Amino acid sequence: MTKQHGNSGSTEKFRRALIEKSQNIYVLHLYVTGTTPASARAVVNIKKICEEHLQGRYELEVIDIYQQPDLAKKEQIIAAPTLIKKLPPPLRRIIGDLSDTERVLIGMDLQKKKQGL
Repeated sequence: MTKQHGNSGSTEKFRRALIEKSQNIYVLHLYVTGTTPASARAVVNIKKICEEHLQGRYELEVIDIYQQPDLAKKEQIIAAPTLIKKLPPPLRRIIGDLSDTERVLIGMDLQKKKQGL
């Protein structure tokens, strides 16, 4: 007869719950260049997309590459605005003002690409 410790099962359940939760949370970094019109549109557009499709399941960080050039260099940002989806995998990059909602949703794996496109 094997004895189980009282918390080993609950520890495993807790670990699985954390993994599941992290897979449902989207971690997004939006790199912008100051207050340019394209950067402002990108911020408005991604906030709208997140609220409509990821309500309560996302973390969005807006990073101004003028104020934090080291982060932009580390992430190899070559154009702005650039959205990086860190989680859930796979990592994705979307460049532009994010006005093409369908393209953004496909890029974030929230919508399947339509056949023939």
